Amino acid sequence: MEAGLISDAPTVTGKSLFDHFRDADETPGQEVIVTADAPIKERGGFGICYGNIAPEGCVVKLAGHGKLRFEGPAKVYDGEEAAFDAVTHGLIEPGDVVVIRGEGPVGGPGMREMLGVTAAIQGRGLGDSVALITDGRFSGATYGFMVGHISPEAARGGPIALLETGDSIVIDVNSRVVETTADLSSRAANDWLVSPESTGHLPNMQRSLAPLHMAQ
Repeated sequence: MEAGLISDAPTVTGKSLFDHFRDADETPGQEVIVTADAPIKERGGFGICYGNIAPEGCVVKLAGHGKLRFEGPAKVYDGEEAAFDAVTHGLIEPGDVVVIRGEGPVGGPGMREMLGVTAAIQGRGLGDSVALITDGRFSGATYGFMVGHISPEAARGGPIALLETGDSIVIDVNSRVVETTADLSSRAANDWLVSPESTGHLPNMQRSLAPLHMAQ
């Protein structure tokens, strides 16, 4: 607040956020709250990147490792299960960028955690030598250079749907970039687009109940 790095906002108490901050005192000896000009770390536990893979942004998990840049060829998989199978069968090699698409809020549906795949990558001893990008999300226990929440997701026509195995991918947190050198604009439209009417709990229930109605 004092450094002018955040904005004031109302709270449920009726006071603003800054009103509460002004009266806040740290317990002596804890040394938990530091000033903006003397941070515990230069940056937080995640970074936000943009680029021709994620025009609307994505989240890079930085906690637990010191990497800020990764470049390598893509290994593209449609869904978590396909990626998990590839990892467990030794198809992922050091230097690869694993791409998992179709796991966003619409495409999943529900935006599943990719904890199984990331755990398998770690189990194969590849946690420090591969990166992973997905339109899904991660668990807090996930380790490694992981990029989630790629937006737009594949099911909403995001360019992640146009990536192909072998495409070169660069993730650069300092430059806030996640991109490929491949010419995605030259590739044919994909079949990933999903209409709002075809996803979610209600359409799934309608499809599952349809045989019962027909039987009656």
